[in-house]
Amino acid sequence: MTDLKRSIEELVEKHLPDGNHFVVEVSISEKGGKKLLSILVDADAGVTIQACAKISRAVSEEIEAKELMPDAYILEVSSPGVDYPLSSRRQFQKNIDRNLKITLTDGKELVGKLLEVTESGIKLAVAKKEKGKKAVEEETQVLFEDMKKSIVQVSFK
Repeated sequence: MTDLKRSIEELVEKHLPDGNHFVVEVSISEKGGKKLLSILVDADAGVTIQACAKISRAVSEEIEAKELMPDAYILEVSSPGVDYPLSSRRQFQKNIDRNLKITLTDGKELVGKLLEVTESGIKLAVAKKEKGKKAVEEETQVLFEDMKKSIVQVSFK
């Protein structure tokens, strides 16, 4: 992580509304000839537009005051969308009892209900269907290091 990204991440953490919110990602890229500073924040109980606006104002003011980004830039503060991969233990924790689709580093995919988050990984209830028999749920441990991508599956039931 560059020094600028680290500095901005520290600013964001300082301006989070409460202990409920956390930084998911800070990225800096180019968009239309300007720098795009994208900040993703999440919260245990969900992120409001008001929280994003408050963080945006506070971080922008401090970036200007400290002259961290001398050139023109675009600042976006938002929460990760439903299709954004989970990346931290805290994100997994807030999604207990939801269905996840996990792509493993070996290319295999698992779909199951998130039951538990541990120090080293997660426990999923995966439906195993044998020919001619009813599907049976089987608890499966998955280490964080074996996960390539984890997406929450949206249910419209």
